[in-house]
Amino acid sequence: MHPPQMRAQARALRVRGHSIRAVARKLSLPYATVWHWCVDRPEPVRRGTELRCFRCRPDVDNPTDPGAYAYLLGLYLGDGHLVTTARVPVLRIYCSNTWTGLIEACDVAMRAVLASKVQRIQKQGCVGVQSYGLHWPCLFPQHGPGRKHERPIVLADWQRPIIEQRPGDFLRGLFHSDGCRTANRVTVRGKAYVYPRYMFVNESADIMGLCQWGLDLLGVAWRMNRRNSLSVARRDAVVTLDRHIGPKS
Repeated sequence: MHPPQMRAQARALRVRGHSIRAVARKLSLPYATVWHWCVDRPEPVRRGTELRCFRCRPDVDNPTDPGAYAYLLGLYLGDGHLVTTARVPVLRIYCSNTWTGLIEACDVAMRAVLASKVQRIQKQGCVGVQSYGLHWPCLFPQHGPGRKHERPIVLADWQRPIIEQRPGDFLRGLFHSDGCRTANRVTVRGKAYVYPRYMFVNESADIMGLCQWGLDLLGVAWRMNRRNSLSVARRDAVVTLDRHIGPKS
């Protein structure tokens, strides 16, 4: 059985005007298989998102908006869930009711990356920002059964250059989901001090490692204050993150 990504790629080529024979030759597939996908059982109602999926378009190597993709990937790794068991996959990002600006930013990022329609489902204490689309699994290959901290989370080879180019957007997604900017209060020899710091908490060692990697790309100093908790507290490091992340709103 051929993977869904290959079927989507064949249909995308066909939509762009390639003949059945040309598509079969380009993808090293039998003519009958391509004819079945593109003629016998076409997918006309979903060609809009198919054309926007940069992983299924042979003429596009990167997302149209790499910053939005890096941000959405960070949100997904933090508070996201991709359901692939339904007829049409659905990407859901859960945002606290408190952060109305975050809810809007998530909605905008989904539309910039792939979605033609985004829904906001009210839950107890949070909003599920969600979008249905056949091609979400193409863009988030980290999806899988079980909780993220109970399975490996590894970036695909094509994802790493995007994050290397836009580490600030990626970190903004991570910190907007599983992080915060707080005022830390300490007392030294009877004198109280208050200073800002960023915290990121995640149970997945792999996702924590990706956060550390993103901070290293920006030259931001960090330290682990607990097994599952990272802190950025040096003044220059906080200033750098303020430029890229800032407090949630």
